[in-house]
Amino acid sequence: MIFGMTYLTFVHVLLSLIGILAGLVVLLGLLTSKQLPGWTAVFIWSTVATSVTGFLFPFHRFLPSHAIGIISLVVLAIAVYALYGRHLAGAWRRTYAITAVLALYLNVFVLIAQLFMKVPALKVLAPTQSEAPFKEAQLAALVAFVVLTILAAIRFHSQPVQPAS
Repeated sequence: MIFGMTYLTFVHVLLSLIGILAGLVVLLGLLTSKQLPGWTAVFIWSTVATSVTGFLFPFHRFLPSHAIGIISLVVLAIAVYALYGRHLAGAWRRTYAITAVLALYLNVFVLIAQLFMKVPALKVLAPTQSEAPFKEAQLAALVAFVVLTILAAIRFHSQPVQPAS
């Protein structure tokens, strides 16, 4: 046990936090039209690992977290293909920007849900996660990420061709 968590839970949470932190750096790069290959690799692969490890927990029925995990893996597969398979050529550049921000949003969505489940002060505000504080937090995150996705898709444009010297 680490911090009262099983090893699997600890690894899953650590991967998720690494993915969110790296994702925020990648998002900043998208908004400033900069490719950050190292941060991008950390973001993508830690986020893939987060989704995969989520399926390793014992379960007896299909849960909403499984749906989020499946959606995340599909979104990440598209992002990986756009980035590594199509090298951000043409419309794949915008596709990558959109899917990368969507993958980050899904991680933040789950983070908010987990915070409302695990942090006592937040759990009191929304014990069933159907109360207004939880809904408002998720709505604020959704609105912010819609705006950020649009900005990233617009601002992550092709690098200008450098003239030969």
